[in-house]
Amino acid sequence: MSHYRAPVEDMQFVIDELCDIESNLGPINDFAEKGVGADLTTALLDESARLTGDVWGPLRRVGDTQGARCTDGKVSITPGYADALKQLGEGGWLGISAPEEYGGHGLPEIYTTAACEMWASADMSLSLCPVLSMGAALALSSHASDEQKATYLTRIYSGEWTGTMNLTESGAGSDLGVMKTRAVPDGDHYRIYGQKIFITWGDHDATDNIVHLVLAKLPDAPEGSKGISLFVVPKFLVNEDGSLGERNDVFPVSVEHKLGIHGSPTCVMAFGDSDGAVGYLVGEVNGGLRAMFTMMNEARLKIGLEGLSIGEGAYQQAVAYARDRVQGGVPIIQHPDVKRMLLVMRSLNEAMRAFAYTEAVTMDRAHHGKDAAAQARLDLMIPVVKGWLTEVGMELASLGVQVHGGMGFVEETGAAQYLRDARIAPIYEGTNGIQAQDLVGRKLARDGGAAMESLLAEVDATLAAADGLPELAVPLAAALAELRHSTATILANWQDNRPAALARAYDYMMQTGYVMGAWHLLRSALVAKQQLDAGSDKPFYERKLVTARFYCESVLPRASGFAGAIAGGDALLDYAENWL
Repeated sequence: MSHYRAPVEDMQFVIDELCDIESNLGPINDFAEKGVGADLTTALLDESARLTGDVWGPLRRVGDTQGARCTDGKVSITPGYADALKQLGEGGWLGISAPEEYGGHGLPEIYTTAACEMWASADMSLSLCPVLSMGAALALSSHASDEQKATYLTRIYSGEWTGTMNLTESGAGSDLGVMKTRAVPDGDHYRIYGQKIFITWGDHDATDNIVHLVLAKLPDAPEGSKGISLFVVPKFLVNEDGSLGERNDVFPVSVEHKLGIHGSPTCVMAFGDSDGAVGYLVGEVNGGLRAMFTMMNEARLKIGLEGLSIGEGAYQQAVAYARDRVQGGVPIIQHPDVKRMLLVMRSLNEAMRAFAYTEAVTMDRAHHGKDAAAQARLDLMIPVVKGWLTEVGMELASLGVQVHGGMGFVEETGAAQYLRDARIAPIYEGTNGIQAQDLVGRKLARDGGAAMESLLAEVDATLAAADGLPELAVPLAAALAELRHSTATILANWQDNRPAALARAYDYMMQTGYVMGAWHLLRSALVAKQQLDAGSDKPFYERKLVTARFYCESVLPRASGFAGAIAGGDALLDYAENWL
C-alpha cells in the first residue's frame, strides 16, 4: 500500500500557468500586496504536501479500521486524528483565505482549493472536519453580529475550535421546510429543541469546543422554508472574556455505521433533551436558509474536489501496484488494458483539477473583484463541478480496484476504501440529481442560456488559437457544437415541457462536464506546446500533450452519448411508475 504524495508539479502548473493567477488575481485590491504568484504557490504547495503526505496520509487506513465511536454521549475519534488537526490549525491552514482581522491570511480561494484537494486525497474522513469548519466560519463571517464574529471566528480559523452545519432531520432530507427543530425565545438568547441527523464531525474530543450552526423554527414562523432561522449553538457556552463556561444541552446520540469514511463521526445530535440548548440568532429571523446558501457555492466546490481527491489517491495507489505486480513475466502496467485504465484515471484527474481550479479563480474574481460576469459563470458551473467531479471520482475509484484485480477486492490493499469513501460525495450538499436540476432550472434558464453562451464563446476563442493541435481541436469543436445543440434543446423544453428538461438534466450536466474537461486540457496542451516550441525538454510538457490527446480520443466521445440522450425521445416520461 502506498501513501499519498501530492501532485505538486501539476498543481503548480494549473495555478500559475493555466489559471495565471498573478495576472488574474494579483491586481485585485484584496490581493495586491500578498505576493500572489509562482513563489508563493511553490511555498504553500510544498508545505501542504509535506503535512498531508507525512502526517495525514498514514492515517487513512487507521481511520477506516478504527473509526469513530459514540459511548455515553461522547464521541471518540481515530488515534492520531487530534494531533493531525492540531498541526493543521497551528500551521494556519484553515485561515488561508480567511479575513486578516480574524487571524486569517487573506489569500485567494485557489490556494485553499489546492490544500483541500491534498487533505481529501490523503484522508477524506479527516479532511471533512476542516472543510465543515471553514463552511461554518464563512456563514458566520457573512451574517453574524460583530460580537459573534469576535467570539467564534478567530478560534475556528486557528483550529482551536471546529464548526458544524446542522440542517438535516429524519424525514426531511433535502426538503428543509418540513423540519421540526424549534427555537424558543428566552431573554437575549433562544432554547433549541430537536434532533439533527447526518451531522459530519458533530462531536469529537480533538478540540475544546465545537460551534454548531443549527437551522430551526420560531414558534410563530411562517410555514415551509421561509420560516427557517439560523442559530449558533456552542458545545460549551462562552463567557464574556472568551473562556469556556458550562456544557450546553447538545449531545451526540450515536454515530452512523457507514459504507465508507469510517473515521468521520457522522452524528445524530440531540438539542435540548434537558433544559434546552442555548442558541443565539445569526442574521435575521426567518433568514436562515438564505444565510446557509451564502456558503453553498464554496461548499459545493469543496465537495466536487472530493471527487478529484479520491480519483488522484486511487490513481496513485493503482499505478504503484501496476508497477510492482508481475504477470506473464512483465509488470502489469505494460498490459494494454491496464495502461488504458490508468490513462483514463490520469487524464480525468488532470481534467478535473484544471476545471475545479479554474472555477476557484472565478470565485475569487466574483467575490474579491466584484465581477458580475464571473459570478454568473460561477453560479452556472458550480453544479457541474460538484456533480461531474463526484461522478467521475466514483468511476476512478472503481477503476483503481479493477487495476488491482482480485487484490482490489481485498480490504488490506486499501483500494476498496477509495471506492467506499467516494460513494458519499455524489450525495453530499444536495444530491447530483439536485445539482443537475439546479443547473437547468435555476442557472441555465434564468438568463435564457446567456451565461452558458458566454462560456462557450471562451471555448471558441481557445479553438481559434489551436491550429497547431488539430488532434485536440477537431474533436472538441464537434463536442462543442453538440453541447450548443443540447443547450438549445433543454431551453426549449424548459419553456414547453419542463418535465422533459428535468428528465435530461443529469445528461446535460455530465455532457457539460466532459466538454469542459476537454477544453481545459486543450488549454493545458497549448501552454505545454508553447514551452516545448521554446526549447523546453521537460517530460512534463510531453506528458501533458499525450494526456490531452488520449482524453479527446478516448474519453470525450462520452459527451456524444449524453448529447444523444438529450436529443432522443421522452421514454422516461412515458414509463408508468407502477411498471417500475
